[in-house]
Amino acid sequence: MKRPNILLIMTDQMRGDCMGSAGHPDVKTPYLDTLASRGVSFDNAYSACPSCIAARAALHTGMSQEHHRRTGYEDGIPWEYEHTLAGELSNAGYYTQCVGKMHVHPLRNYLGFHNVELHDGYLHSARYTSVSWQESQKQADDYFHWLRQQAGVDADVTDTGLECNSWVARPWIYDEKYHPTNWVTDRSIDFLRRKDPTKPFFLMASYLRPHPPFDAPSYYFDMYKHKCLTPPALGDWESDELLKSQGRVFDSKCGPIDPELIREAQTGYYACITHLDHQIGRLIQALVEYELYDNTLILFCADHGEELCDHHFFRKSLPYEGSTRIPMILSGNEQILPGIKQGSVCHSVVELRDVMPTLLDFAHAEIPDSVDGKSMLPLTADTSRKIRTTLHGEHSYGPLSNHWIASPYDKFIWFTETGTEQYFRTEEDPHELHNAILNPAYQERIFTLRSQLIDELRNRPEGFSDGTHLIKGRPYPPYLRD
Repeated sequence: MKRPNILLIMTDQMRGDCMGSAGHPDVKTPYLDTLASRGVSFDNAYSACPSCIAARAALHTGMSQEHHRRTGYEDGIPWEYEHTLAGELSNAGYYTQCVGKMHVHPLRNYLGFHNVELHDGYLHSARYTSVSWQESQKQADDYFHWLRQQAGVDADVTDTGLECNSWVARPWIYDEKYHPTNWVTDRSIDFLRRKDPTKPFFLMASYLRPHPPFDAPSYYFDMYKHKCLTPPALGDWESDELLKSQGRVFDSKCGPIDPELIREAQTGYYACITHLDHQIGRLIQALVEYELYDNTLILFCADHGEELCDHHFFRKSLPYEGSTRIPMILSGNEQILPGIKQGSVCHSVVELRDVMPTLLDFAHAEIPDSVDGKSMLPLTADTSRKIRTTLHGEHSYGPLSNHWIASPYDKFIWFTETGTEQYFRTEEDPHELHNAILNPAYQERIFTLRSQLIDELRNRPEGFSDGTHLIKGRPYPPYLRD
């Protein structure tokens, strides 16, 4: 048998609960459900630093945020890592190709891939003319170059009138074949056509959606626009102060104040997911037609989630499940994953740092000592196993900066500026509706998780911990510098 291939499908800003196989009441994802039915799903998969750059650093390096040093969102910091996922697989004899989003610096940094066909979406820092240190995205991005050739010299993703962090939604105004989601699939399928048949491949199909703009083709909006959608989660602990002050700002962190616009945001988000799902279906069917499907491991994940107006919040970077929990599926047959329990769910806490060691383990490649993550492969044959019991997550986010400890059944949150603490029993309260921080029944458990966070932060440069207490109000930059 030829060495098996690896397909990593990554989406941007997709919640872990937004699949039919995950029990979502509204979203339709037949092809992702198919991957789940022939694989193992991880229902406690997290993004420990849930925004684009930091999350991708974890995936590409296998490191925790303390070691890859990206604890928030900051553009323009060079990606200088000795060991990367693509680099190690290249060294192991795989031909490595990425299509779609990288979000690294500089933009054309290949991170060990043999080739990259790039589309990073709308990157503010690479489009603003005043930023002298950054190359122009209009020149460096392959999709923008292609779109100008195909649809006209002035065509741009901004022509829909939408912004890349906005909750405003409307259908794509060009032919569907020009949509960036279709482009990633088209270029990925073309790679399958022209790949070297004598070498195994590692293909990363890195999709931009369902990250805003919510601009799926009209067909997908029509699927949801008359559907009764489940309203956002609103708990008994939250404040609408931010919503009242920013709820009419098109790119606010809280989403819209108008209930109709909330529903339109949900419609646009779900439309992008189903459009994405159908394009993943095209890619799966291409694997079948090229007779590669049965000899290809497929790993599906996202970089982080989307609050989608839960708790009066929008976007990511927050410690709540909508932002932190991501989909994670390992899909393959018995031939390439001996003993796999197809269609099963594993409850172990896993994270993006685990992708690199998992795929290197599958390729029988050496896992560098710099890697903090752990291989998920053993969990496909024994879903009762756990590779960790808790996870430390965080994000530098101004007044909303946060640290958290999550387990398969609960979560402790600490906001660094105010010192506010929260505790949720996520197993029985998955939407975090009830803050149990003062509940006498859980004080011993809260003390344990708080103590773990104190220990996690003991040697951090910000000074959040003195080894005994958490210290609020410390400066918290998005990149750890010596």
